[in-house]
Amino acid sequence: MPPLTSDDGWTLDESVTGDVDHLMAWLPDADSIDLWGGPKFRFPYTRLSFEEDMHWGKMASFSLRDPSGILAAFGQLYEKFGCINLARLVANPETRGQGVGKRLVGMLMTVGRPMFSCPQFSLFVYPDNTPAYECYKSMGFTIADCPGETALDGIADYLTCPVENMGNPIR
Repeated sequence: MPPLTSDDGWTLDESVTGDVDHLMAWLPDADSIDLWGGPKFRFPYTRLSFEEDMHWGKMASFSLRDPSGILAAFGQLYEKFGCINLARLVANPETRGQGVGKRLVGMLMTVGRPMFSCPQFSLFVYPDNTPAYECYKSMGFTIADCPGETALDGIADYLTCPVENMGNPIR
């Protein structure tokens, strides 16, 4: 897949191995790992367990870089319950609160749409993760009943957004 570049120079491209080192530095404790990777993600982790738990090399992984090439955010896409599921979304701690999450989600939606023939996007979010929750709601995601069982049942909300409602999400 060729990189997706916004008009103002932000680029979403397939992640490279070196990006994993940044993610590990961004997620230094059990709470941050749980918030990002969910209850099955092991902590403390090793490089090997981190890659195993994030399904490195088995799931479409994307890195968002700012116009100067610095890694600003990371996210993954896969099909789950007949939806394009956005997973393991995280912004560089130095860029949080600057709209990077919204940019990441929008660009992931753009690249995900042609990758999977699904009618909607989905994701899971902890209800107390207010910044993420507000970001997703602002992009048209709404709470839905999860169509299957997951490790997040009862602890995270399942949100969906119809593909036709996505408009032009590149920001």
